[in-house]
Amino acid sequence: MRSPVLIASLLFVTGCSFAPRHVRPELASPPEYPSEYAGNVEAGTGAPDVPWREFIADERLESLIATALEHNRDLAIFTARIDEARGLYRIQGAERFPSVGASADAFRTRSGPAASGGSAGGDPVTFDRYSLGVGVPGFELDFWGRVRNLSEAARSQFLATVQAQRAFQLSLIRQVASTYLASVETAERVRLAEATVESRREGLRIAQVRFEAGITSGLDYRQAESLLRQAETQLAGLRMAQAQLDNALAVLVGAPAGDTLPAPRPLTDQASDVILAPGLPSELLLSRPDIIAAEEQLRAARANIGAARAAFFPSISLTGNLGFASTELDDLLGDDGLTWTFGPSVNLPIFDGGRRRGNLTVAEAREDIAVANYEVTVQEAFREVADALAGRRFLAEQVAAQERATQAQREIAELARTRYDEGVVGYLEVLDAERNLFTAEQALLQLRRAEVENLVTLYVVLGGGLS
Repeated sequence: MRSPVLIASLLFVTGCSFAPRHVRPELASPPEYPSEYAGNVEAGTGAPDVPWREFIADERLESLIATALEHNRDLAIFTARIDEARGLYRIQGAERFPSVGASADAFRTRSGPAASGGSAGGDPVTFDRYSLGVGVPGFELDFWGRVRNLSEAARSQFLATVQAQRAFQLSLIRQVASTYLASVETAERVRLAEATVESRREGLRIAQVRFEAGITSGLDYRQAESLLRQAETQLAGLRMAQAQLDNALAVLVGAPAGDTLPAPRPLTDQASDVILAPGLPSELLLSRPDIIAAEEQLRAARANIGAARAAFFPSISLTGNLGFASTELDDLLGDDGLTWTFGPSVNLPIFDGGRRRGNLTVAEAREDIAVANYEVTVQEAFREVADALAGRRFLAEQVAAQERATQAQREIAELARTRYDEGVVGYLEVLDAERNLFTAEQALLQLRRAEVENLVTLYVVLGGGLS
Protein backbone atom coordinates (compact mmCIF):
# COMPACT_ATOMS: atom_id res chain seq x y z
CA MET A 1 0.00 0.00 0.00
CA ARG A 2 2.94 2.30 0.43
CA SER A 3 3.74 2.63 -3.27
CA PRO A 4 0.33 3.95 -4.40
CA VAL A 5 0.25 6.35 -1.48
CA LEU A 6 3.74 7.58 -2.28
CA ILE A 7 2.91 8.03 -5.97
CA ALA A 8 -0.29 9.91 -5.16
CA SER A 9 1.62 12.14 -2.77
CA LEU A 10 4.23 12.92 -5.42
CA LEU A 11 1.52 13.71 -7.98
CA PHE A 12 -0.12 16.07 -5.49
CA VAL A 13 3.12 17.80 -4.67
CA THR A 14 4.17 18.18 -8.30
CA GLY A 15 0.81 19.82 -8.94
CA CYS A 16 1.65 22.71 -6.64
CA SER A 17 1.99 26.18 -8.09
CA PHE A 18 2.73 29.44 -6.33
CA ALA A 19 1.64 31.64 -9.25
CA PRO A 20 -1.22 34.06 -8.53
CA ARG A 21 -4.51 32.95 -10.06
CA HIS A 22 -5.10 34.80 -13.31
CA VAL A 23 -8.08 37.13 -13.07
CA ARG A 24 -8.78 39.60 -15.85
CA PRO A 25 -8.70 43.16 -14.45
CA GLU A 26 -11.99 45.01 -14.32
CA LEU A 27 -12.96 46.96 -17.42
CA ALA A 28 -10.99 50.20 -17.27
CA SER A 29 -13.50 52.11 -19.41
CA PRO A 30 -17.21 53.05 -19.40
CA PRO A 31 -19.56 50.12 -20.07
CA GLU A 32 -21.04 51.81 -23.18
CA TYR A 33 -20.01 54.22 -25.90
CA PRO A 34 -21.54 57.73 -25.83
CA SER A 35 -25.07 57.39 -27.17
CA GLU A 36 -25.09 60.79 -28.92
CA TYR A 37 -22.97 59.45 -31.75
CA ALA A 38 -22.66 55.69 -31.21
CA GLY A 39 -26.24 55.04 -32.29
CA ASN A 40 -27.51 51.46 -32.20
CA VAL A 41 -24.37 49.53 -31.26
CA GLU A 42 -25.86 46.26 -32.53
CA ALA A 43 -26.91 47.58 -35.96
CA GLY A 44 -24.64 46.22 -38.68
CA THR A 45 -21.89 43.61 -38.77
CA GLY A 46 -19.09 43.14 -36.26
CA ALA A 47 -15.71 44.15 -37.64
CA PRO A 48 -13.99 40.83 -36.72
CA ASP A 49 -16.56 39.04 -38.91
CA VAL A 50 -15.70 41.13 -42.00
CA PRO A 51 -12.55 40.09 -43.91
CA TRP A 52 -10.52 43.12 -44.91
CA ARG A 53 -10.86 42.31 -48.62
CA GLU A 54 -14.64 42.60 -48.31
CA PHE A 55 -14.38 45.89 -46.44
CA ILE A 56 -12.03 47.65 -48.89
CA ALA A 57 -14.02 49.02 -51.81
CA ASP A 58 -11.14 50.13 -54.07
CA GLU A 59 -9.59 47.24 -56.03
CA ARG A 60 -6.30 49.12 -56.38
CA LEU A 61 -6.06 49.66 -52.62
CA GLU A 62 -6.92 46.00 -52.04
CA SER A 63 -3.98 44.94 -54.23
CA LEU A 64 -1.62 47.32 -52.44
CA ILE A 65 -2.64 46.04 -49.00
CA ALA A 66 -2.19 42.42 -50.10
CA THR A 67 1.31 43.22 -51.34
CA ALA A 68 2.15 45.05 -48.11
CA LEU A 69 0.98 42.12 -45.96
CA GLU A 70 3.38 39.92 -47.90
CA HIS A 71 6.42 42.16 -48.35
CA ASN A 72 6.44 44.88 -45.68
CA ARG A 73 9.81 44.75 -43.91
CA ASP A 74 8.52 45.71 -40.46
CA LEU A 75 5.97 42.92 -40.70
CA ALA A 76 8.79 40.52 -41.56
CA ILE A 77 10.45 41.50 -38.26
CA PHE A 78 7.27 40.66 -36.35
CA THR A 79 7.06 37.30 -38.12
CA ALA A 80 10.65 36.51 -37.14
CA ARG A 81 9.86 37.45 -33.55
CA ILE A 82 7.05 34.88 -33.55
CA ASP A 83 9.52 32.20 -34.62
CA GLU A 84 11.90 33.37 -31.90
CA ALA A 85 9.19 33.24 -29.21
CA ARG A 86 8.04 29.83 -30.42
CA GLY A 87 11.60 28.51 -30.14
CA LEU A 88 12.01 29.93 -26.63
CA TYR A 89 8.73 28.31 -25.59
CA ARG A 90 9.89 24.95 -26.92
CA ILE A 91 13.21 25.27 -25.11
CA GLN A 92 11.55 26.12 -21.82
CA GLY A 93 8.86 23.47 -22.28
CA ALA A 94 11.51 20.81 -22.79
CA GLU A 95 12.72 21.43 -19.23
CA ARG A 96 9.60 19.67 -17.94
CA PHE A 97 10.77 16.34 -19.36
CA PRO A 98 13.97 14.38 -18.73
CA SER A 99 16.56 14.32 -21.48
CA VAL A 100 18.09 11.00 -22.44
CA GLY A 101 21.51 10.63 -24.00
CA ALA A 102 23.55 7.69 -25.27
CA SER A 103 27.29 7.34 -24.93
CA ALA A 104 29.99 4.91 -25.99
CA ASP A 105 33.62 4.97 -24.80
CA ALA A 106 36.79 3.00 -25.42
CA PHE A 107 39.99 3.52 -23.37
CA ARG A 108 43.40 1.92 -23.52
CA THR A 109 45.82 2.41 -20.63
CA ARG A 110 49.46 1.34 -20.62
CA SER A 111 51.42 1.13 -17.37
CA GLY A 112 54.85 -0.14 -16.41
CA PRO A 113 58.51 0.91 -16.86
CA ALA A 114 58.26 1.37 -20.62
CA ALA A 115 55.19 3.57 -20.28
CA SER A 116 56.80 5.80 -17.65
CA GLY A 117 60.10 6.12 -19.41
CA GLY A 118 62.08 4.45 -16.55
CA SER A 119 64.95 1.98 -17.00
CA ALA A 120 63.83 -0.67 -14.50
CA GLY A 121 63.07 -4.12 -15.77
CA GLY A 122 59.61 -5.63 -16.10
CA ASP A 123 57.00 -5.94 -18.82
CA PRO A 124 54.50 -3.08 -19.41
CA VAL A 125 50.81 -3.79 -18.80
CA THR A 126 48.05 -2.62 -21.16
CA PHE A 127 44.43 -2.25 -19.99
CA ASP A 128 41.44 -1.86 -22.34
CA ARG A 129 38.03 -0.70 -21.13
CA TYR A 130 34.82 -0.37 -23.17
CA SER A 131 31.48 1.08 -22.11
CA LEU A 132 28.08 1.63 -23.69
CA GLY A 133 25.06 3.17 -22.04
CA VAL A 134 22.20 5.62 -21.85
CA GLY A 135 21.88 8.22 -19.17
CA VAL A 136 19.57 10.85 -17.76
CA PRO A 137 21.48 13.94 -16.66
CA GLY A 138 20.20 15.98 -13.75
CA PHE A 139 16.40 16.19 -14.13
CA GLU A 140 14.59 18.51 -11.74
CA LEU A 141 11.51 17.11 -10.07
CA ASP A 142 9.14 20.06 -10.36
CA PHE A 143 7.61 19.78 -6.89
CA TRP A 144 6.88 23.48 -6.53
CA GLY A 145 5.90 24.30 -10.13
CA ARG A 146 8.98 26.39 -10.93
CA VAL A 147 9.69 24.76 -14.30
CA ARG A 148 6.00 24.55 -15.15
CA ASN A 149 5.50 28.25 -14.43
CA LEU A 150 8.53 29.19 -16.51
CA SER A 151 7.08 27.14 -19.37
CA GLU A 152 3.69 28.86 -18.92
CA ALA A 153 5.39 32.27 -18.98
CA ALA A 154 7.20 31.36 -22.22
CA ARG A 155 3.92 30.17 -23.74
CA SER A 156 2.16 33.42 -22.84
CA GLN A 157 5.04 35.43 -24.28
CA PHE A 158 4.71 33.44 -27.49
CA LEU A 159 0.95 34.05 -27.69
CA ALA A 160 1.48 37.75 -26.95
CA THR A 161 3.95 37.92 -29.85
CA VAL A 162 1.41 36.29 -32.18
CA GLN A 163 -1.20 38.88 -31.20
CA ALA A 164 1.34 41.68 -31.57
CA GLN A 165 1.92 40.59 -35.15
CA ARG A 166 -1.85 40.60 -35.80
CA ALA A 167 -2.10 44.08 -34.27
CA PHE A 168 0.67 45.24 -36.58
CA GLN A 169 -1.08 43.72 -39.59
CA LEU A 170 -4.20 45.74 -38.77
CA SER A 171 -2.05 48.82 -38.24
CA LEU A 172 -0.38 48.19 -41.60
CA ILE A 173 -3.77 47.98 -43.34
CA ARG A 174 -4.66 51.28 -41.73
CA GLN A 175 -1.36 52.93 -42.71
CA VAL A 176 -1.53 51.76 -46.32
CA ALA A 177 -5.16 52.85 -46.63
CA SER A 178 -4.46 56.22 -45.02
CA THR A 179 -1.47 56.93 -47.26
CA TYR A 180 -3.30 55.73 -50.36
CA LEU A 181 -6.39 57.85 -49.63
CA ALA A 182 -4.15 60.87 -49.03
CA SER A 183 -2.53 60.17 -52.39
CA VAL A 184 -5.93 59.92 -54.12
CA GLU A 185 -7.04 63.15 -52.44
CA THR A 186 -3.86 64.94 -53.48
CA ALA A 187 -4.21 63.66 -57.05
CA GLU A 188 -7.72 65.11 -57.21
CA ARG A 189 -6.49 68.37 -55.72
CA VAL A 190 -3.72 68.45 -58.35
CA ARG A 191 -6.29 68.04 -61.11
CA LEU A 192 -8.40 70.78 -59.56
CA ALA A 193 -5.37 73.06 -59.31
CA GLU A 194 -4.38 72.32 -62.92
CA ALA A 195 -7.88 73.20 -64.12
CA THR A 196 -7.78 76.34 -61.99
CA VAL A 197 -4.40 77.35 -63.44
CA GLU A 198 -5.70 76.91 -66.98
CA SER A 199 -8.82 78.91 -66.19
CA ARG A 200 -6.84 81.73 -64.58
CA ARG A 201 -4.31 81.72 -67.37
CA GLU A 202 -7.17 82.31 -69.77
CA GLY A 203 -8.49 84.99 -67.44
CA LEU A 204 -5.10 86.69 -67.45
CA ARG A 205 -5.05 86.64 -71.27
CA ILE A 206 -8.46 88.28 -71.40
CA ALA A 207 -7.40 90.85 -68.78
CA GLN A 208 -4.34 91.70 -70.88
CA VAL A 209 -6.48 92.19 -73.98
CA ARG A 210 -8.89 94.43 -72.07
CA PHE A 211 -6.01 96.37 -70.55
CA GLU A 212 -4.30 96.90 -73.90
CA ALA A 213 -7.63 98.01 -75.35
CA GLY A 214 -8.02 100.53 -72.56
CA ILE A 215 -11.16 98.92 -71.22
CA THR A 216 -9.67 98.15 -67.79
CA SER A 217 -6.84 99.52 -65.69
CA GLY A 218 -3.45 98.00 -65.05
CA LEU A 219 -4.66 97.13 -61.54
CA ASP A 220 -7.15 94.59 -62.90
CA TYR A 221 -4.45 93.03 -65.03
CA ARG A 222 -2.05 92.69 -62.08
CA GLN A 223 -4.79 91.26 -59.88
CA ALA A 224 -5.54 88.62 -62.51
CA GLU A 225 -1.83 87.84 -62.71
CA SER A 226 -1.64 87.50 -58.92
CA LEU A 227 -4.54 85.09 -58.96
CA LEU A 228 -2.75 82.91 -61.53
CA ARG A 229 0.57 82.92 -59.65
CA GLN A 230 -1.16 81.83 -56.45
CA ALA A 231 -2.72 78.87 -58.24
CA GLU A 232 0.63 77.93 -59.80
CA THR A 233 2.32 78.02 -56.39
CA GLN A 234 -0.33 75.77 -54.87
CA LEU A 235 -0.09 73.39 -57.81
CA ALA A 236 3.66 73.00 -57.36
CA GLY A 237 3.20 72.33 -53.64
CA LEU A 238 0.52 69.71 -54.32
CA ARG A 239 2.72 67.95 -56.87
CA MET A 240 5.52 67.75 -54.33
CA ALA A 241 3.12 66.35 -51.72
CA GLN A 242 1.92 63.80 -54.28
CA ALA A 243 5.47 62.58 -54.89
CA GLN A 244 6.16 62.27 -51.17
CA LEU A 245 2.96 60.29 -50.57
CA ASP A 246 3.74 57.91 -53.44
CA ASN A 247 7.24 57.35 -52.01
CA ALA A 248 5.82 56.67 -48.54
CA LEU A 249 3.29 54.24 -50.02
CA ALA A 250 6.07 52.37 -51.84
CA VAL A 251 7.93 51.87 -48.55
CA LEU A 252 4.80 50.59 -46.80
CA VAL A 253 3.98 48.18 -49.61
CA GLY A 254 7.55 46.89 -49.58
CA ALA A 255 7.65 45.68 -53.20
CA PRO A 256 6.91 47.03 -56.67
CA ALA A 257 3.16 47.13 -57.14
CA GLY A 258 3.35 46.44 -60.87
CA ASP A 259 1.81 48.18 -63.85
CA THR A 260 -1.40 46.13 -64.00
CA LEU A 261 -3.13 47.62 -60.99
CA PRO A 262 -6.71 48.81 -61.47
CA ALA A 263 -7.31 52.53 -61.74
CA PRO A 264 -8.05 54.22 -58.41
CA ARG A 265 -11.62 55.07 -57.54
CA PRO A 266 -12.52 58.70 -56.82
CA LEU A 267 -12.94 59.73 -53.20
CA THR A 268 -16.72 59.69 -53.54
CA ASP A 269 -16.61 55.92 -54.29
CA GLN A 270 -14.06 54.87 -51.66
CA ALA A 271 -16.44 54.24 -48.74
CA SER A 272 -17.35 50.62 -48.00
CA ASP A 273 -20.95 49.47 -48.19
CA VAL A 274 -20.49 47.45 -44.97
CA ILE A 275 -22.13 49.01 -41.90
CA LEU A 276 -20.03 48.23 -38.84
CA ALA A 277 -21.68 47.44 -35.51
CA PRO A 278 -19.47 48.72 -32.67
CA GLY A 279 -20.98 46.44 -30.02
CA LEU A 280 -20.01 47.09 -26.38
CA PRO A 281 -16.59 48.05 -24.99
CA SER A 282 -16.35 44.68 -23.22
CA GLU A 283 -16.32 42.97 -26.64
CA LEU A 284 -13.04 44.68 -27.45
CA LEU A 285 -11.35 42.45 -24.87
CA LEU A 286 -11.81 39.50 -27.22
CA SER A 287 -11.44 41.21 -30.60
CA ARG A 288 -8.56 43.69 -30.22
CA PRO A 289 -5.22 41.88 -30.65
CA ASP A 290 -3.33 44.52 -28.65
CA ILE A 291 -5.64 43.92 -25.66
CA ILE A 292 -5.25 40.15 -25.99
CA ALA A 293 -1.47 40.58 -26.17
CA ALA A 294 -1.50 42.75 -23.05
CA GLU A 295 -3.47 40.08 -21.18
CA GLU A 296 -1.00 37.39 -22.26
CA GLN A 297 1.82 39.58 -20.97
CA LEU A 298 -0.03 39.73 -17.65
CA ARG A 299 -0.33 35.93 -17.60
CA ALA A 300 3.41 35.64 -18.20
CA ALA A 301 4.17 38.08 -15.37
CA ARG A 302 2.04 36.08 -12.94
CA ALA A 303 3.65 32.80 -13.99
CA ASN A 304 7.07 34.34 -13.35
CA ILE A 305 5.93 35.20 -9.82
CA GLY A 306 5.19 31.50 -9.27
CA ALA A 307 8.68 30.60 -10.47
CA ALA A 308 10.26 33.22 -8.21
CA ARG A 309 8.32 31.95 -5.16
CA ALA A 310 9.25 28.33 -5.90
CA ALA A 311 12.94 29.29 -5.75
CA PHE A 312 12.60 29.61 -1.95
CA PHE A 313 12.04 25.84 -1.63
CA PRO A 314 14.49 22.96 -2.07
CA SER A 315 15.05 21.63 -5.58
CA ILE A 316 15.50 17.90 -6.18
CA SER A 317 17.23 16.51 -9.24
CA LEU A 318 17.62 12.94 -10.40
CA THR A 319 20.59 11.49 -12.28
CA GLY A 320 20.69 7.97 -13.68
CA ASN A 321 22.69 5.80 -16.04
CA LEU A 322 22.18 2.30 -17.44
CA GLY A 323 24.69 0.49 -19.62
CA PHE A 324 27.49 -2.01 -20.02
CA ALA A 325 31.20 -1.89 -19.21
CA SER A 326 33.87 -4.49 -19.89
CA THR A 327 37.60 -4.92 -20.52
CA GLU A 328 36.79 -7.07 -23.54
CA LEU A 329 34.78 -5.77 -26.45
CA ASP A 330 33.36 -9.23 -27.17
CA ASP A 331 31.95 -9.45 -23.64
CA LEU A 332 30.55 -5.91 -23.54
CA LEU A 333 26.86 -6.79 -24.01
CA GLY A 334 26.55 -9.48 -21.37
CA ASP A 335 24.98 -9.84 -17.98
CA ASP A 336 28.37 -9.62 -16.34
CA GLY A 337 28.98 -6.18 -17.84
CA LEU A 338 25.60 -4.58 -16.88
CA THR A 339 26.01 -1.47 -14.77
CA TRP A 340 23.63 1.16 -13.47
CA THR A 341 23.71 4.21 -11.31
CA PHE A 342 20.88 6.23 -9.84
CA GLY A 343 20.82 9.00 -7.32
CA PRO A 344 18.98 12.14 -6.29
CA SER A 345 20.55 15.45 -5.36
CA VAL A 346 18.96 18.08 -3.16
CA ASN A 347 19.74 21.77 -3.32
CA LEU A 348 18.52 23.60 -0.21
CA PRO A 349 18.79 27.40 -0.42
CA ILE A 350 20.12 28.83 2.86
CA PHE A 351 21.71 32.21 2.19
CA ASP A 352 22.08 34.07 -1.10
CA GLY A 353 22.41 37.69 0.00
CA GLY A 354 18.79 38.50 -0.84
CA ARG A 355 18.92 37.38 -4.49
CA ARG A 356 15.74 35.29 -4.37
CA ARG A 357 13.89 38.01 -2.49
CA GLY A 358 15.04 40.51 -5.11
CA ASN A 359 13.89 38.25 -7.95
CA LEU A 360 10.46 37.95 -6.32
CA THR A 361 10.24 41.73 -5.88
CA VAL A 362 11.09 42.22 -9.55
CA ALA A 363 8.47 39.65 -10.62
CA GLU A 364 5.77 41.27 -8.49
CA ALA A 365 6.65 44.74 -9.80
CA ARG A 366 6.42 43.45 -13.37
CA GLU A 367 2.96 42.10 -12.60
CA ASP A 368 1.90 45.59 -11.44
CA ILE A 369 3.35 47.03 -14.66
CA ALA A 370 1.51 44.43 -16.74
CA VAL A 371 -1.79 45.21 -14.99
CA ALA A 372 -1.36 48.93 -15.59
CA ASN A 373 -0.34 48.32 -19.21
CA TYR A 374 -3.45 46.19 -19.73
CA GLU A 375 -5.70 48.88 -18.29
CA VAL A 376 -4.05 51.60 -20.39
CA THR A 377 -4.46 49.46 -23.51
CA VAL A 378 -8.17 48.99 -22.79
CA GLN A 379 -8.68 52.71 -22.15
CA GLU A 380 -6.84 53.63 -25.34
CA ALA A 381 -8.92 51.14 -27.31
CA PHE A 382 -12.13 52.66 -25.94
CA ARG A 383 -10.95 56.15 -26.87
CA GLU A 384 -10.02 55.11 -30.41
CA VAL A 385 -13.40 53.48 -31.02
CA ALA A 386 -15.28 56.40 -29.50
CA ASP A 387 -13.31 58.87 -31.65
CA ALA A 388 -13.99 56.85 -34.79
CA LEU A 389 -17.70 56.60 -33.99
CA ALA A 390 -17.85 60.35 -33.48
CA GLY A 391 -16.04 60.79 -36.78
CA ARG A 392 -18.50 58.53 -38.59
CA ARG A 393 -21.34 60.82 -37.65
CA PHE A 394 -19.82 64.29 -37.58
CA LEU A 395 -17.52 63.95 -40.59
CA ALA A 396 -20.53 62.91 -42.66
CA GLU A 397 -22.28 66.08 -41.47
CA GLN A 398 -19.20 68.16 -42.29
CA VAL A 399 -18.96 66.74 -45.80
CA ALA A 400 -22.64 67.48 -46.48
CA ALA A 401 -22.29 71.03 -45.15
CA GLN A 402 -19.10 71.64 -47.14
CA GLU A 403 -20.76 70.39 -50.33
CA ARG A 404 -23.50 72.98 -49.85
CA ALA A 405 -20.94 75.68 -49.03
CA THR A 406 -18.87 74.84 -52.13
CA GLN A 407 -21.92 75.00 -54.37
CA ALA A 408 -22.87 78.36 -52.88
CA GLN A 409 -19.30 79.64 -53.41
CA ARG A 410 -19.35 78.41 -57.01
CA GLU A 411 -22.51 80.42 -57.68
CA ILE A 412 -20.93 83.47 -56.01
CA ALA A 413 -17.89 83.20 -58.28
CA GLU A 414 -20.06 82.93 -61.40
CA LEU A 415 -22.14 85.90 -60.31
CA ALA A 416 -19.03 87.99 -59.53
CA ARG A 417 -17.60 87.21 -62.98
CA THR A 418 -20.88 88.22 -64.63
CA ARG A 419 -21.11 91.46 -62.66
CA TYR A 420 -17.50 92.27 -63.54
CA ASP A 421 -18.12 91.64 -67.24
CA GLU A 422 -21.09 93.99 -67.02
CA GLY A 423 -18.94 96.63 -65.35
CA VAL A 424 -20.94 96.64 -62.13
CA VAL A 425 -18.04 95.69 -59.81
CA GLY A 426 -14.25 95.80 -59.89
CA TYR A 427 -11.97 92.86 -60.42
CA LEU A 428 -11.20 92.68 -56.70
CA GLU A 429 -14.60 91.09 -56.10
CA VAL A 430 -13.85 88.46 -58.75
CA LEU A 431 -10.46 87.87 -57.15
CA ASP A 432 -11.97 87.20 -53.73
CA ALA A 433 -14.72 84.96 -55.12
CA GLU A 434 -12.27 82.85 -57.16
CA ARG A 435 -9.94 82.51 -54.20
CA ASN A 436 -12.76 81.44 -51.86
CA LEU A 437 -14.09 78.93 -54.39
CA PHE A 438 -10.68 77.29 -54.81
CA THR A 439 -10.28 77.06 -51.02
CA ALA A 440 -13.78 75.57 -50.62
CA GLU A 441 -13.17 72.93 -53.29
CA GLN A 442 -9.86 71.93 -51.72
CA ALA A 443 -11.48 71.72 -48.27
CA LEU A 444 -14.25 69.49 -49.64
CA LEU A 445 -11.70 67.02 -51.00
CA GLN A 446 -9.89 66.97 -47.66
CA LEU A 447 -13.11 66.26 -45.77
CA ARG A 448 -14.10 63.47 -48.15
CA ARG A 449 -10.73 61.83 -47.62
CA ALA A 450 -10.99 62.24 -43.84
CA GLU A 451 -14.45 60.63 -43.82
CA VAL A 452 -13.32 57.53 -45.73
CA GLU A 453 -10.11 57.27 -43.71
CA ASN A 454 -12.12 57.42 -40.50
CA LEU A 455 -14.28 54.50 -41.65
CA VAL A 456 -11.13 52.42 -42.22
CA THR A 457 -9.90 53.48 -38.78
CA LEU A 458 -13.19 52.36 -37.22
CA TYR A 459 -12.83 48.97 -38.90
CA VAL A 460 -9.28 48.56 -37.56
CA VAL A 461 -9.89 49.76 -33.99
CA LEU A 462 -12.85 47.40 -33.70
CA GLY A 463 -10.47 44.51 -34.42
CA GLY A 464 -11.23 43.96 -38.10
CA GLY A 465 -10.88 40.48 -39.55
CA LEU A 466 -7.66 39.41 -41.27
CA SER A 467 -8.93 36.30 -43.06
